[in-house]
Amino acid sequence: MSPVSHASRHRFTGRTALVTGAGSGLGRAVALALAAEGANVVVAGRTHGPLAETVALIEAAGGTALAQPADVSRADDTKALVRTAVERFGTLDVAVNNAGVFRGGTPVADLPAEDWRTLLDINVTGVLNSLQAEVAQMRTQESGGAIVNVSSNLGPHASRPGVTAYGASKAAVSALTRGAALDHVAEGIRINAVSPGASDTTMSLRPDETPAERDVRMKEQSPLGRVSTTEEVAAAVLYLASSDAASVVGADLVIDGGAAA
Repeated sequence: MSPVSHASRHRFTGRTALVTGAGSGLGRAVALALAAEGANVVVAGRTHGPLAETVALIEAAGGTALAQPADVSRADDTKALVRTAVERFGTLDVAVNNAGVFRGGTPVADLPAEDWRTLLDINVTGVLNSLQAEVAQMRTQESGGAIVNVSSNLGPHASRPGVTAYGASKAAVSALTRGAALDHVAEGIRINAVSPGASDTTMSLRPDETPAERDVRMKEQSPLGRVSTTEEVAAAVLYLASSDAASVVGADLVIDGGAAA
C-alpha cells in the first residue's frame, strides 16, 4: 500500500498547530504531516532531545517548528505551552492532544497503584489540562480552532485482558471529547477524537517482541492483517482538524483495521 501523502495539499498554511507527545511515534507523524501542509508547528513533550529531532525533520523538509518541553499532567505547563505558541506564531488554530502512556499486562485487581495514578495523570488529567489551556486561547479568536484528542480503540470500543485500566483512561478521553465538543462548539471550537488500534509504534510491541514478530502476529489478530501506519492515523487527525471536517463535532474516529468492528 502506498504511503499517505500530504504534499499536494496545503490546508494549514498560515495556521499554528500544537502537538503534544510529538517526540516520537504518532505525535511525530502528526507534526510532520501538519508542517507538510503549511502549519507552523509547536511540538511538545517531556524531553527536549526527541522534540529537537522532530523539529529538525520538519525543518529539513522546509517546514517551520518550535520545540517546547512540557508535562501535560501539570496545568501550569499546558498554559505556558499555549502561551509560547501564541507568542511565537500569533494564534493557536489546531491542537492535537496526543501525549499518553500505556500500562498493562496484569489483571485490574493486581494493577500497581502507581500505574493507575500515572494513567490518570497523563492520559486523563493531561488531556483536560491541555483542553482547558487550548480552549481558553481559541475562544478569544474570531476564527476559533480545532482540537483532536488521541484516544484508543481499547476502552471506548473494545476490551482485552490485562489492559482494563488503560482502557478506562482512554474511555475517559472519549467522554471528555464528546462533552467538551458540545460545551464549546458555539464558541467556534470543534473538538473530536481519533481512536487508533495497533499502529507502527513501540506501544504496539509486546515485551521483547520485534516489529517483524508483531507483523506476523497481526496477520492473525487483525481483520486487515497488519498494523496501521502512523501516516494513516495522522491523515485522519488532519482531516478532523481541517475545514474538510467543518461539520464534524464530537466524533470518535476508530482506526484499527477492523479490530473493534
